[in-house]
Amino acid sequence: MLRCIRCGRTYPDEFRLACECGGLLNVVSKFEKPFDALLKKEYFDIRRYLGFLPIREEYAPSLTLPITPIVEREINGLNAFFKLEYLMPSGSFKDRGTYVTVAKLKEAGIREVVLDSSGNAAISLAMFAKSEGLKVHIFLPKSTDEGKKRILKNLEAEVHEIDGSRMKTHEAALEFDTGTYISHWLNPYFLEGTKTVAYEVFEQIRKFDYVISPAGSGSLFLGLWKGFSELRELRNGKLPLFIAVQASGYESLCSRSKEKSRLAEGIAIPQPPRREQMLRVLEETGGTCVSVNDEEIKNALLKLWDMGFLVEPTSAVVLAALEKLTDSGKIGEKSRVLLPLTGSGLKTGLKIT
Repeated sequence: MLRCIRCGRTYPDEFRLACECGGLLNVVSKFEKPFDALLKKEYFDIRRYLGFLPIREEYAPSLTLPITPIVEREINGLNAFFKLEYLMPSGSFKDRGTYVTVAKLKEAGIREVVLDSSGNAAISLAMFAKSEGLKVHIFLPKSTDEGKKRILKNLEAEVHEIDGSRMKTHEAALEFDTGTYISHWLNPYFLEGTKTVAYEVFEQIRKFDYVISPAGSGSLFLGLWKGFSELRELRNGKLPLFIAVQASGYESLCSRSKEKSRLAEGIAIPQPPRREQMLRVLEETGGTCVSVNDEEIKNALLKLWDMGFLVEPTSAVVLAALEKLTDSGKIGEKSRVLLPLTGSGLKTGLKIT
């Protein structure tokens, strides 16, 4: 069932982006069994969590997603758990949201779709579309990394480059009159995919104190919150404290900086549609927003590379935020902190040094 976050109206479980009132939708799930009983224990991939997802197995994409590893490192006296989401097939956590979205598209018989993206969501959709025989129109800012553009063309996506900001690209995609628009900013089923990170983390490390997540459109930030909220209900637990990390000049949850980030293109979204939802998560968990600039991102990125994590600059914002929070004493020693590393550095053509 879908429920409007503005007026509360409900809809059947069907592919829909918004309520008739214009409000955004969330999937409402009711679990009749405990966590362990809902697991499909014969699988050691995303199908393990089909019992928590609003999809039927016969419509699941043929591309099956792995369970990504967690690597623990001690940083400034605390335990940092890096979730290696950049090891997903397309090199990004976006594969999780795409997996559920494509299943719903197949169920609805939709064969031609439109998406706007800064790169990773587009590559993920193009990869799944090629596998499933879907036609996909991708709208990108012309400034998008050239490495990502090349991958999209190799995957045979129809690419529309927009001379303007990420928000202008979003508007151009909305106005396009061919295919079904499936924005991951709006799509409630995308969050159903990204919430599986929380289920994996629970099975891998069980307990921790903080989640530090990039927060542009909120597709990972809100997915993590949804997954951990469902786990709280299933196991009578409590939510970790959520930290939203944003790029300087594009903040929507923090105060807006004058300096604009060049490196964190994946979260350069100053007006996310789900902003109010993200603010409610920070309030509910006692969390906060942290803004990081390009110098901080660059330093964190080089440290991650030294650790053996070959990620893109947007991924580095979580480590940059962690360092700011530990330096200021807002996260203390011996804390257990989850840091998802969201995108692969192998796709980027950006000059860092």
